Amino acid sequence: MATAIFILISYLIGSISFAVVISWLFGLPDPHTYGSGNPGATNVLRTGRKLAAVLTLAGDAAKGAAAFCLARYFARESGVGEATLAAVALAAFFGHLYPFYFRFKGGKGVATAAGILLAIDWRIGLSVLVTWVVVALVSRYSSLAAIVAAILSPLASLYFLGWGPLTWVVLVMALMLVWRHRANISRLVSGGESRIRLSKRS
Repeated sequence: MATAIFILISYLIGSISFAVVISWLFGLPDPHTYGSGNPGATNVLRTGRKLAAVLTLAGDAAKGAAAFCLARYFARESGVGEATLAAVALAAFFGHLYPFYFRFKGGKGVATAAGILLAIDWRIGLSVLVTWVVVALVSRYSSLAAIVAAILSPLASLYFLGWGPLTWVVLVMALMLVWRHRANISRLVSGGESRIRLSKRS
């Protein structure tokens, strides 16, 4: 019973779309209605409101970390193990991808995955974040940075944690991240992918 409750709460936390919430607070359009249509920080940045994009990024990362940390905090009292924590991490991630509150139309999960990885093990999270930043700065492609970081994440988890439920979950998240970026991959190959812009388009 405790496992089911943890998973449900984690999913509901993950379903909070900070791109939508922050856009509403800043008086911006619904992120589903412009740009890529993806409710994430990169799309919010297309409005030219850098603070809104930063808050979106921070919020989506924080909810992933919060869901996992809450479950880990109460794990001992509830008698749940690592398998339940792995399920909680996955539930938060899928909550972002398919949010209950927003007709199951969510983002690609990059920031939420990063928050979860930091909560699982800061070394894994830091390795992935550094990879994302380096690739993004060099290429100016947010999608390419996300794909490369996703591919690295299970390798980092395997190195620091070894095989176990959490590493399997990291692998599933990585595969889902690459799958959610399949359209970006096609545009990267064809040369039609948009680069990161720090100012609003004219």
